[in-house]
Amino acid sequence: MVRAQLATALVRTAARLSRMTGRGDGSVIGGRIGLAVEPRLLTVLARGRQVALVSGTNGKTTTTRLLTAALSTLGPVASNSYGANMPTGHTTALAQSPNAQHAVLEVDEHYLRTVLAETRPQVVALLNLSRDQLDRAMEVGMLADRWREVLGALRQQTDVPPHERTHVVANADDPLVTWAASAAPRVTWVAAGQRWQEDSWVCPQCGAHLKREGVDWACPGCDLRRPEPSWWLADDDTVAGPDGLRQPVSLQLPGRVNRSNAVTALAAASLFGVRPADAAPRLAEVASIAGRYATVERDGRTIRLLLAKNPAGWLEAFDMVDRVSPAGAAPPPVLLSINARVVDGLDTSWLYDVDYASLRGHRVLVTGDRRFDLAVRLEVNEVPFEVVDTFTDALAAVPPGRLEVIANYTAFQDIRAELGRAN
Repeated sequence: MVRAQLATALVRTAARLSRMTGRGDGSVIGGRIGLAVEPRLLTVLARGRQVALVSGTNGKTTTTRLLTAALSTLGPVASNSYGANMPTGHTTALAQSPNAQHAVLEVDEHYLRTVLAETRPQVVALLNLSRDQLDRAMEVGMLADRWREVLGALRQQTDVPPHERTHVVANADDPLVTWAASAAPRVTWVAAGQRWQEDSWVCPQCGAHLKREGVDWACPGCDLRRPEPSWWLADDDTVAGPDGLRQPVSLQLPGRVNRSNAVTALAAASLFGVRPADAAPRLAEVASIAGRYATVERDGRTIRLLLAKNPAGWLEAFDMVDRVSPAGAAPPPVLLSINARVVDGLDTSWLYDVDYASLRGHRVLVTGDRRFDLAVRLEVNEVPFEVVDTFTDALAAVPPGRLEVIANYTAFQDIRAELGRAN
């Protein structure tokens, strides 16, 4: 116990020093030091709390923030709100909120096994699975298989009553997530959508080609099929749920994907006893998440920041690009920025998985470390573009008015830094 107390104090001190010296928010270094002193610190800090985990390829940070907002109706909530989604970040988040009885933790999809075992969560929300950084991460089918194994092991939670075992909230529209989650003993199905389908044409259970009709999907070779969801979007502004629930939801966050993230957040929050009518106003207060969707005024330009890290994410970002213009005016210009640093993934071949045709009609500028890779891809896609060396050059190149910015992870952070850590 003394070691855990010392480790917790070191976590807070290291995180505070990191912030004071401008080296970051301290989420990683604090947890790293704490776990070096007490390897079981995450388990110790999670003990006695009501914990929810959120995992998937895309939408983790946003859904975590929305679920945190929903659970805040019950009191303080510990959360790794800036996206440090590995055990070091989880440890820091819990250490910095010692009095919070609830915790919502975003979890990197490759760490679900470890974090689930150490935190013993009440709820696990699973969003989607698609290709991402294949140069350093496992193939998506292998990841689904690992999730299935982990979730199947929840049936062995013999030290708790069946009604208290971990409850999974899963996306019924994603065949890989459905297959993985169906191994769990307690599942609530949510229709969270699946715009990107290129990683789920084949049944993960038997290998047959999946048949799709509208939102429905089924395997002709085995019994795997889309479950009937308990929660879904009835329309753009209404969430439907059990027992005839129809809950109006108004979000500041753009895009249908974020309305779907809100459905998942409401479903997960309900398992903690939060009424959707109480949660919905809290969701409406969320305007941006660590800079995502932030709008910044600079030199007469209204700049909106969108983060997209993989093919599925870029597809959703294109859906959010503003195409409404005053009568006779061109749609707003779009700046695309691509880096390929370690945390982005070094391989940019995934750019060819993205269809950029929806950007035709916009003035498109490209920048970032790998701007010429992106320029070649746009040339192949017959999308006119201009190459600029820096974000500052891009601002100078466009007239006053709106500018949509879509960037992958480190490119996004570079732009945020230039804009004064826009949030």
